[in-house]
Amino acid sequence: MKTEPVISVSALDLYYGEFQALKQVPMEVKGRHITALIGPSGCGKSTLLRALNRMNDLIAGVRVSGSILLEGRDIYAPGTDVCLLRKRVGMVFQRPNPFPLSIYDNVAFGLRVAGMRDGNAVEEIVERSLKAAWLWDQLKDKLGQSALELPLDQQQRLCVARLLAVEPEVILMDEPCSALDPIATARIEELMLDLKAKYTIVIVTHNMQQAARISDYSGYMLLGEMIEFGATAGIFTSPKDKRTQDYVSGRYG
Repeated sequence: MKTEPVISVSALDLYYGEFQALKQVPMEVKGRHITALIGPSGCGKSTLLRALNRMNDLIAGVRVSGSILLEGRDIYAPGTDVCLLRKRVGMVFQRPNPFPLSIYDNVAFGLRVAGMRDGNAVEEIVERSLKAAWLWDQLKDKLGQSALELPLDQQQRLCVARLLAVEPEVILMDEPCSALDPIATARIEELMLDLKAKYTIVIVTHNMQQAARISDYSGYMLLGEMIEFGATAGIFTSPKDKRTQDYVSGRYG
């Protein structure tokens, strides 16, 4: 039985002022899979990713047409609660951005903003979130330490834990390994593969090998267009479009 996509993008156009950054983009994101967006710099990957939880709204002069459905509902419909949307569809950024607070307070932050005052419940969620991000064993005795003192890969996993604490449905990751060394990158990739058992993940990556290793579906973008989208194995071994073939074979980009 065919399952409905968690996110369905149709005929998406996005403008920064007069510049058209996305052109009639289609995409379907299946639940509990990893979808990778690949393509050269400036092709619209991050813009598309940010459109999925309306982060582009924060940029002056942005205009959007077309539709993005989250479980069948248009996220750009009038009256949409954007704060709730960003809780359901959370984002991990290119560089780790822990708050200048303790490790514990970073993970608890969203819970307290949401009004949770039950200290025991907060403690349980903090522990569960750090365990899910593979940090509990290393950090359980250092929860009062500043998050800014952690190495970069632990900072990035802490940002994932902070996101998991508010129970998102979809996790967006904008080149989450670009600032990390190969060993730390491997840890984040293993974490993503573990998390997809429960979460839907969309990742932007410049690293084609990373996309091939971890994603189930891939979309190749060029100059604001979705050139080809499909199962990652097919995109990398038998692409239908010559432009995709040129990119994945290293002849372009």
